[in-house]
Amino acid sequence: MKTLTISKNHRTVCIAMMAIGVLSLLATFFGADDELHTRFWTNFLHNSVFFTGIALMALFFMAASITAWAGWYVVFKRVWEAFSLFLPVGLVLMVIVAIGNYVGYHHLYHWSDPESVANDALLQGKSGFLNDNWYLLSTLIIGGLWYFLARKIRSLSLAEDEQGENSFEHHRKMRIYAAAALPIVGFTSAAMIWQWVMSIDPHWYSTLFAWYTAASWFVAMICITILIILYLKAQGYFENFNRDHLHDLGKLLFAFSIFWTYLWFSQYMLIWYGNVGEETGYFLTRIKDYPILFYGNLLINFALPFLVLLRNSTKRRNGTMIFVAVVVFLGHWMDIFQLIKPGALHTAHELAGHAHDGAAAEHGTSVTGFIFPHILELGTLIGFVGLFLFVVLTILSKASLEPAKDPYLQESLHHHV
Repeated sequence: MKTLTISKNHRTVCIAMMAIGVLSLLATFFGADDELHTRFWTNFLHNSVFFTGIALMALFFMAASITAWAGWYVVFKRVWEAFSLFLPVGLVLMVIVAIGNYVGYHHLYHWSDPESVANDALLQGKSGFLNDNWYLLSTLIIGGLWYFLARKIRSLSLAEDEQGENSFEHHRKMRIYAAAALPIVGFTSAAMIWQWVMSIDPHWYSTLFAWYTAASWFVAMICITILIILYLKAQGYFENFNRDHLHDLGKLLFAFSIFWTYLWFSQYMLIWYGNVGEETGYFLTRIKDYPILFYGNLLINFALPFLVLLRNSTKRRNGTMIFVAVVVFLGHWMDIFQLIKPGALHTAHELAGHAHDGAAAEHGTSVTGFIFPHILELGTLIGFVGLFLFVVLTILSKASLEPAKDPYLQESLHHHV
């Protein structure tokens, strides 16, 4: 069976992209106009959360497919296995953020400042969950559990090929771990999203926020799946990936873009309809001070995939799918951007002791790189994409791209819709 060979050009491009990311982060850090380096840390957190989430959604959907006895995806399941094994890299990045809470490297979270907690009854009430110790421990424990499940599913998948006579036994064990992964990832991912992202706005809470963020991760995961597979197919790999597989990935992109929009609308509508005054500040800030991001988010991540992918034929065209996947991937990257940046900027101004008007401040942190992504934000994204691709391609090169002894391979080879 064919195994991916990483060419010198592949390595060079990935390393060059990572170098651009490192230089962008260094320029952001040393060019900061505030001693908190908030722009640097928000860029680091933004991309770490985004790509760790993509890896986690690959694990979750792969587990759901295994549990459902699905076979259509088997010809390219190694791609999702490789995505899921980016988890340890992402978790190292998140541990860096967690350690930063301890030693004062950053002030991303209002609740990590003892003086702020001492003067805020609401932060004191949430301190049992929002504290430096639990942030680090939960990242290590829960993240380690995710990686264990991803590693176990991957090892059983490889064992099927190595010991073909016991492939059904390996698959039975795989279903046990996959079934366990569904509730574990489903519940613990919500807790980590609350800590990593929602707690940047610690006075605000939404019961839909975790599902909204996870849906954004999932759509981005489908987008980058489409791009990587079509690129590798053009290079002579994944010969058995056909128009029907692409069509199904397009249906997932279409369907979950609508699901993401449902959550976007529901989160906004319920707060407005219920007249939940204490929760309106989150949306008011974004509507007044970040209108391009707030409304552009809906146009890119809903209107574009909905209108373009509504016809069945467009889901079978490589060029159309590549265009939609690139734009929507960037759209969901910007979605996570607008979840993080406004709250972090507000916290930076609060801790700097200056009044904050939402869009600008006379002193303290500049709004450059907060209202809309600038060149350094895009450079950081390029670096993280290079890191993600380097890890994924390296893992893909370590085993056959097509799982020859998977019991559902024939179903996938003859998949037709």
